[in-house]
Amino acid sequence: MTQLPGLLDTEAIRKDFPILDRQVHDGQKLVYLDNAATSQKPRQVLDALSEYYERYNANVHRGVHVLAEEATALYEGARDKVAEFVNAPSRDEVIFTKNASESLNLVANMLGWADEPYRVDSETEIVITEMEHHSNIVPWQLLAQRTGAKLKWFGLTDDGRLDLSNIEQVITEKTKIVSFVLVSNILGTQNPVEAIVRRAQEVGALVCVDASQAAPHMPLDVQALQADFVAFTGHKMCGPTGIGVLWGRQELLEDLPPFLGGGEMIETVSMNSSTYAPAPHKFEAGTPPIAQAVGLGAAIDYLRSIGMDKILAHEHALTEYAVKRLLEVPDLRIIGPTTAEERGAAISFTLGDIHPHDVGQVLDEQGIAVRVGHHCARPVCLRYGIPATTRASFYLYSTPAEIDALVDGLEHVRNFFG
Repeated sequence: MTQLPGLLDTEAIRKDFPILDRQVHDGQKLVYLDNAATSQKPRQVLDALSEYYERYNANVHRGVHVLAEEATALYEGARDKVAEFVNAPSRDEVIFTKNASESLNLVANMLGWADEPYRVDSETEIVITEMEHHSNIVPWQLLAQRTGAKLKWFGLTDDGRLDLSNIEQVITEKTKIVSFVLVSNILGTQNPVEAIVRRAQEVGALVCVDASQAAPHMPLDVQALQADFVAFTGHKMCGPTGIGVLWGRQELLEDLPPFLGGGEMIETVSMNSSTYAPAPHKFEAGTPPIAQAVGLGAAIDYLRSIGMDKILAHEHALTEYAVKRLLEVPDLRIIGPTTAEERGAAISFTLGDIHPHDVGQVLDEQGIAVRVGHHCARPVCLRYGIPATTRASFYLYSTPAEIDALVDGLEHVRNFFG
């Protein structure tokens, strides 16, 4: 068995994840390497969801009966856990959404409807990057189409990093918002936040960071990032689907208008007008994802019990090993950085002229679950002249043996296709 420095006790951790004991395709042991798409859930999260529905299920905030009060305490307690997890100055800066996509759409729509000095209009510019997930491209395209604003972006270098050589020409005095991913879901690249934030602050632009591939894997400190908004999702960090987070600076949340209207986000309503509740409730119209928030809180408890620094070290060691082993495979090309430094635990690659969908299908027959396609990052595939990639992505329960299984599986793919 391969031993690497910095690894977690995966034998103990894997006992918390029932699905990892599954066998597929008539007895093949499951090798789950699709964690960038969604993570598996430990028993602690599954139990928290079950207990909520069995003992506390009620709508939050408005009821005075005991179940409503208990459900409210659990829901708001989850907000406290998220605030502590990301080092937010205030719990009121944490907004629950259904996923990171909704969080990013929320920011885009707030700025489209905002008054000065935040309003995006035909005289302003929006800046993103070529490596974004579609969730951080399409909302800004829609905003640009609706307002007449100009959409600009940073390109990519040949080795899968942001090309910031023209940063002063891309981020200008007209820029209102710069939105970029902290860790790329397709390239694995960890982006230089400090340089981008510094330039945005020079011109008075807001900064939004998509941390969907960072929050599950490393310590996340919104104050250290110095961003104005940070978005991430629960299902990639051992939590349930249907729950996302938008963190925003308090003064911005107070000044910006709501995106969705309905119950709970109001202060007073008449037939002529309405006034809004303070943040975060101003941005949480209707019945929120209560059970999902409770599950996310349990996931945060679980991750913190292990330690985000230890999870990061574990994944760094695995990624370093995976890059080394994959580069030993003939005809394999890694799309993105080929070192473990300043990259996340997702590695995309091509294998000769074998289509990634074929690679994924043959691997699946061996019980190896990877992701194939353009990973909701089609501009990246266009940039590197490829139709798609195969992506293997790791998490706290991933092992060197699973990487070895992947490499052996790729050799089988090569033999299968001659």
